[in-house]
Amino acid sequence: MGFIVAIPGVIAFIIASSRGIPFAFLNVYLPVMLLLPDYYRWVLPALPDPTFGEAAIVPLAVMFISRYGKDWRFSFADFLVFGFVASMVYSEFINANFGDAQNLLFDLLGEFAFPYMLAKGLIEPKGLRVEFAKKFVMMLFWICVVSIYEFRFGKTPWQMFMGGFFPGQGDGWVTTFRWGFARVAGPYGHAILAGLILIVGFRVNRWLEWSNLWEAKSKRFPNLPWSKARTLTIALLGGVIMTMVRGPWTGGFMGALLTWVGRAKNRKMGCLVVLGSMLCVGVPIAVVFYQYASVGRANAKSDSQETAAYRKELLDKYIAIAAEKSVWGWGTNSWPKVDGMPSIDNYYLLLALMHGTVSLFFLFAILVSMIVRLTLRGMMRPPPAMRGGSLAFTLAGIHVVIFITIATVFMGGQVVPIFALMTGWGEGYLLADNDSIGTQAGAPKVAPVSTGPFRFRRVVA
Repeated sequence: MGFIVAIPGVIAFIIASSRGIPFAFLNVYLPVMLLLPDYYRWVLPALPDPTFGEAAIVPLAVMFISRYGKDWRFSFADFLVFGFVASMVYSEFINANFGDAQNLLFDLLGEFAFPYMLAKGLIEPKGLRVEFAKKFVMMLFWICVVSIYEFRFGKTPWQMFMGGFFPGQGDGWVTTFRWGFARVAGPYGHAILAGLILIVGFRVNRWLEWSNLWEAKSKRFPNLPWSKARTLTIALLGGVIMTMVRGPWTGGFMGALLTWVGRAKNRKMGCLVVLGSMLCVGVPIAVVFYQYASVGRANAKSDSQETAAYRKELLDKYIAIAAEKSVWGWGTNSWPKVDGMPSIDNYYLLLALMHGTVSLFFLFAILVSMIVRLTLRGMMRPPPAMRGGSLAFTLAGIHVVIFITIATVFMGGQVVPIFALMTGWGEGYLLADNDSIGTQAGAPKVAPVSTGPFRFRRVVA
């Protein structure tokens, strides 16, 4: 029954042919990628094994290139994204064989390069900013609602309903527990991946809420005591809490600090406050955490301390292994395993082991450059008419969330295409040089904002 994976691809092609690529991107690819587990694949002999999301995006990418390729604006992020893909594929080729490199290339195109390309080429150029953000948030809202069942009963509905179509696949993804509760994973395999994805959705919804882009009341639930925007915020926050993942929570907090700068009346002072807080609070916390993690697993006094000790031991033991083949790594599946430490809970370390420092450089460069460029764009622009309308700080904060979180977990599943979508959206936003919400589909009309030089001003309320 694995052939059902191809159905979204057929639907995407038909919809794109009749309604256009942007419509199919929003209404076929995005729901498929967010709602259907990517650990289910159509296993094909001698060919790459596609996931639902990959099957949906390939026809859209081919049609996009044929229709809009001649108008593509090459930019700095393109070099980093495609360099990241190429370095990983080359590493796999020299460490494994052509077949493994071919499969990795297909996965990286379908999960990273194509989502980046379509997000960059469609969201801002086609005026889809608000519509994309709303659909992204609504898909995650329904995941939170359905996941209440998993939180209560310890079983994910996605595996219950879809597992029979893919015998033997996805069995390794099991519901984990913490503090006596099931940690919600939804369609993302593991709670820590779900936590990261839901925090990204939370940040996008806060931008929509602050920018007053939701209608006042939900049509489906008009009697709720809160506005639609606040209802979605509460639901997404509840989903984040149900994942019970400390790494994404930490990343979410740091991303929120940067986003807060974008809402401050005096952004320069806001930056100074955030940087000062990080130095005055973050450095002592880091020292205490290092001491906390240095006791070793054998001497840990709690599960939390044992987890922290394990992550420190990972660095102590695996950095030397990564250094043995530092440039191109060992390959996806051939890096040496240390007894008792099969799980690498740090994607930067795992990437260095698998594909070396070249791939690690490209990943760092993507994250850091997007954070810096988006923050600078936000600082250079006057405060928008709607506080929160600064998309630059929201997208920069999302990249901070990812940057910090993947230091505590492997980057896999739908986290990869979501990372690509946010990077493509950010690059398209930077190229478009458009901070006006009012030009976007579905956005309310707001008063125009001066495009002259930005000067801080004091407002007396």
